[in-house]
Amino acid sequence: MSAFTLHDLQCFDAVVRTGGFQAAATALHRSHPAVFAAVAKLERQLGLALLDRGGYRVCLTDAGRSFHRKAQALLHELEGLQAHAAQLAMGEESELRVVIGDLCPRPATLALLSRFFANCPVTRLDLHYEAVTGPWERLFDDQADLILHRIDKSDPRIEWVDLCKVAFVPVVAPGFLPFAPSRSLAPNQLRDFTQCIIRDTARHTDAESYFVIEDAHQCTVPDQLMKKEIILQGMAWGHLPRFLIERELAKGHLLAITGRHLPGRTEELVAARRRDRPHGPAANRLWEFLQTQAAGFRAAADAPPSKRAIARKPARGAR
Repeated sequence: MSAFTLHDLQCFDAVVRTGGFQAAATALHRSHPAVFAAVAKLERQLGLALLDRGGYRVCLTDAGRSFHRKAQALLHELEGLQAHAAQLAMGEESELRVVIGDLCPRPATLALLSRFFANCPVTRLDLHYEAVTGPWERLFDDQADLILHRIDKSDPRIEWVDLCKVAFVPVVAPGFLPFAPSRSLAPNQLRDFTQCIIRDTARHTDAESYFVIEDAHQCTVPDQLMKKEIILQGMAWGHLPRFLIERELAKGHLLAITGRHLPGRTEELVAARRRDRPHGPAANRLWEFLQTQAAGFRAAADAPPSKRAIARKPARGAR
């Protein structure tokens, strides 16, 4: 059996993934004859028929299916090696682009980033705020090195560090509803009242909605703090993160209307970055720092408001 090349394997893998020689050629930026010749050469060198070309679309033979599984593992290792080489070549980054999402408890999040970047004199923090699907769009458009937000954990392109869980509670100001709220309150009973929602900052990604009641009048705001103020002033109702309204709930300035039909929701806040992109030394140090600080961040986020204030207060002599 003659030796085959990585190029031959890449052409074969592309044909399998895309379902045809022309599609594989387009994906690899090669000509159709070049891809066809590479796969034919691979089959000759192996002495195996890897593809069945008898149908409308090429498909794997049994031998091809088994060989492709092994080839994928090798190609994945190659991608990892290429990414590692790219990391070594990058050197120290001049800046890291970090996006904070609307789920973040800002004091704890900013304190975490501040501690890291205080020890990075060469690397500047380029910080942005995005809401709803905005952080994902920045990440997948290669406009962010790291996001702090919710993610789809089934997406193979992403790796993440769990930070904390964020509970969202439906709330109103006292007197906003002309009737006493109960646990049986249904969404259709709120259709005649203004609902305050966060404005999605994504530019081209399909918008996703959370808790939105169809056909209800809405007011949109840029962030959770503005949303909280709108609700406190009795101008609308809406869902807010519990960490932001614990004092107002305790003092009766806001009323939770959680019930069977309005259960609220718990989201997982994570630090996330692209698994399929190389990362430089500073980005990797930030990632390792977040992994080591995650438990402390979670404890700070879950602490009562009074203890959070104490935890943020610097020790005597600290800077």
